[in-house]
Amino acid sequence: MSARQMATIGVLVTATCVIAFAQSGPAVLTRDMHTKATEVFEHYVTLERAFDPAMADLYSSDAVIKNRRTYPTGQVREITFGPAQYKDLIRQAMPVAKLRGDINLYSACKYTAEAGRVRIGCTRYSKLKKYSSPISLLVGPGTNGEWLVFEELSESQP
Repeated sequence: MSARQMATIGVLVTATCVIAFAQSGPAVLTRDMHTKATEVFEHYVTLERAFDPAMADLYSSDAVIKNRRTYPTGQVREITFGPAQYKDLIRQAMPVAKLRGDINLYSACKYTAEAGRVRIGCTRYSKLKKYSSPISLLVGPGTNGEWLVFEELSESQP
């Protein structure tokens, strides 16, 4: 193969890659997506602050929930919950959280598009336990168009 043919192939491969990237492109956060994601997050916070077990209904039936828990000994344990299990846990925990005054505050929230959904990343501060940790929620439209939580990634301490 001549140098000219090699150069032509190189140009074609590069052009194909550029076109493929442009078509898949970086995810774009539209105004509508941002508005809907903000509404979901505000509803999430409202239900949480009201200790309302209906907060469980914000999660998709196939949601992924992972929590990375760091113990005082330095041991770190990642816990993964099934969506049904997590929904039950929320419903059971709300009355206990209310009695303890277990309130979270959220700050530095950032919204980014991710595969047709929106990732909301925040710093969560536990007023009861007095520490901050990251939390990430992936929200988007479900099969019926209602916006739900499809993923929750968080960190916590006992």
